[in-house]
Amino acid sequence: MSDKTSYSLKELATLTNSDYLGDPEFIVSGVSSLDLATSTDVSFLSNPRYAPELTSTQAGIVCIDKETKAPENKNFLVSEMPSKAFQIITDLLIPDMPTGFVNIHPTAVIHESAKVHPSAQIGPNTTIDQNVSIGKNTKISSNVSINAGTQVGDDCQIHSNVTIRERSLLHNRVILQPGCVIGSCGFGYITSKEGKHQKIRQLGIVILEDDVEIGSNTTIDRARFASTTIKQGTKIDNLVQIGHNVCLGKHNIVVAQTGIAGSTKTGDYVIIGAQVGITGHIEITSHCQIATKSGVSKSLKTSGAYGGVPAVPFNEFNAHRVHVKRLPKYAQKIKDLEKELEELKLSIKNLTTSH
Repeated sequence: MSDKTSYSLKELATLTNSDYLGDPEFIVSGVSSLDLATSTDVSFLSNPRYAPELTSTQAGIVCIDKETKAPENKNFLVSEMPSKAFQIITDLLIPDMPTGFVNIHPTAVIHESAKVHPSAQIGPNTTIDQNVSIGKNTKISSNVSINAGTQVGDDCQIHSNVTIRERSLLHNRVILQPGCVIGSCGFGYITSKEGKHQKIRQLGIVILEDDVEIGSNTTIDRARFASTTIKQGTKIDNLVQIGHNVCLGKHNIVVAQTGIAGSTKTGDYVIIGAQVGITGHIEITSHCQIATKSGVSKSLKTSGAYGGVPAVPFNEFNAHRVHVKRLPKYAQKIKDLEKELEELKLSIKNLTTSH
C-alpha cells in the first residue's frame, strides 16, 4: 500500500485505467458522496437517477461511465465501471484501520493440538479448540470461537464474536462479519403422536469455498450427514438464514433477511433480493434473479427474473401488480354493471307487465 495521501487526476486515471476530463494536475486527498463531497474529494455516479447532482456537487473529481454526459468545467474519471474505479481510489486514500493487536494475543486460548500458521493473527479472548488449523495471513479478531476439527484457509478475515462450529471447512480469502454463526445445528426434529419434538443429531459440516463472504448475524446450519456448501465467490448479506444441506452455487448474491430452507440448491450467478423466502428441496437454475419479498415454492428451471408470492416470471408478476392496482376501478365497474343490469331487468319486467 502506498504512503501517498493525495493524487492528481492524471495519476488516478492511470491507476484506475480510466480516461480523464479536466485539469490533469488537480489534486484530491479524500472520498465522499456527491452531496457531501468537498473540492478535495473524489465521488462517483453509478445510478442515473442522481445525474442531476453532477452540476451541484462540490466534488473535485467524479467517477462516471461513458454514457454519462459530463458538465463542463469539472473533473471526471470516465470508465466502464465507475464504482470499481471509486473503490480503487478509496483503497488508496483511506486505508483500513489496523488492529492494535498483532500476532497471538496472550488472552487467546489455543489447544495444544491446533496448528496456527506463524503469520496468522489471533485477537483477545478467542478460543481455538483441538485439531483446528489456521492458514497463513489469516486474521481472527476478538471473542471468536472456533470449535474442534475446523480448518481455516489462507488470507481469511474472521471478525469479532463469530462462532464456527466443529469440523467446518473454510477455504481461502473467506470473510466472516461480526456475529455470524457457521455450522449451527440444522433444524430437525422427530415429532411424536403426542406432538412432542425430539432433536435429530446433525452430523454433517459446512463448507465455505474461496472468496465467500458472510454478513453479520447470518447463520448457516450444518448438514444432517453431508455438507451445507457455499461455493466460490458467493456473497451473503446480514441476517440471512441458510438451512441444512443447502448448496449455493458460485458467485451468488443473497440479500438481507432472506431464508433458504433445507436441501435447496442454486446454480451459479443467482441473485436473491431481500426478505425472500425459499422453500426446501427445490432447485434454482443459474442466472436467476429473485425480487425482494418473493416466495419461491417450487423449482425455477429457466434463467431469468422472478417475483411475487409464489414467484412467477417477472413480466407475469408485473402484470399481476397492474391488475392489483386497478382492483378499486374493477370493483366500481362491477357495481356499475350490476346497477345497469338491475335497471335492465326492471325495464324488461315493466315492458312485460305492460303487455
